[in-house]
Amino acid sequence: MLGFEVKIVIITESELNINVPAYKEEEKPAMDEDPNMKFELEKSFAGAEYDYTFDTFIVGSSNDFAYAACQAVAKRQTGAYNPLFIYGPSGLGKTHLLMAISHEIRRNSPETNIIYVNGEAFANEFITAIGNETTSQFHEKYRSTDILLVDDIQFIAGKERTQEEFFYTFNELHQINKQIVLTSDRPPKDIKTLEDRLRTRFEWGLLTDISTPDFETRIAIIRRKAELLEIEIPDDVAQFIANRLKNNIRQLEGAVKKIKALKLLAGTHPSVSMAQNVISDILNDNKPLPVTIDRIITEISRTYNVSPEDIRSTKRSANISTARQISMYVVREITQISLSSIGEEFGGRDHSTVVYAIGQVEKLMKRDVKAKETIEDIIKNIRDN
Repeated sequence: MLGFEVKIVIITESELNINVPAYKEEEKPAMDEDPNMKFELEKSFAGAEYDYTFDTFIVGSSNDFAYAACQAVAKRQTGAYNPLFIYGPSGLGKTHLLMAISHEIRRNSPETNIIYVNGEAFANEFITAIGNETTSQFHEKYRSTDILLVDDIQFIAGKERTQEEFFYTFNELHQINKQIVLTSDRPPKDIKTLEDRLRTRFEWGLLTDISTPDFETRIAIIRRKAELLEIEIPDDVAQFIANRLKNNIRQLEGAVKKIKALKLLAGTHPSVSMAQNVISDILNDNKPLPVTIDRIITEISRTYNVSPEDIRSTKRSANISTARQISMYVVREITQISLSSIGEEFGGRDHSTVVYAIGQVEKLMKRDVKAKETIEDIIKNIRDN
């Protein structure tokens, strides 16, 4: 199944507290037999992390329009392309295109002031600026740039003050013809908690999507990565990988990396059985990490402008109580932990209090469409990030 020989050590439960004997010298794994193996393995990946440029971007029918639009922006052909809004699922190359724009402009005009920032990082930086009373420096940084590249802009949705700040930044840059490029996991009209004034501005320029790459594009990506890693992957292995990893370019690239590592360690040529094992590892590795309650409370505190400490406290002002009830609802929705455990996380509240809080949020979502959209966006952002 693995495509190479393995050594297995079985330890019974009763032996867990006993020191496991070390390998005999002649039984050491292959990497230990050759002290240079680890170095060679690390060295082999030195060229695998290619620069995010237009030259290294694999173009196919799923992304050719977005690619052409980004090239036009990089050549400083503004106008109808300002702002440029690129949307599509994670792992399909949106960040690569933003970096390619930056790389191309810096190559041709090194003096250009370019800022790249993630939507969540922008929100956090703004919150920090408020706390440190350095908002004037924050304004100067973002409103004096020549090119503003914002990845995952959907993360500012639902955050009232952050959206207001970005609105004024956007306006000032747009009025003086400074280029703005935004990416998101969905089009502006589907970001429910995005303010209308921002939504309309995001739609002023050009909207373009990136979709799942077709089979031919996936094969091209595999071959490009193999070329960078200086490894030859047989056609049947490349096709096997392309047929099973369809939705994420990072997974395709990861598969080639793992095959390279296995080839070095085991000394066997890439095979379908090896690829099968690699794909299984990748799919398991890409399962989302458990979401912590702290992270949920932090996200809700930013959205409703209350502190995480207040949400966990016994304070009963209306805005804090609402944020606390929504936090309980979201924790239950995402983690599925018991009601009593949720109560413990919120100051030792009992089971009935949590039931009441969840019921209140469910009623709120039924009667208030905007509140429903805000809560659903919070859940989506937490799950996707």
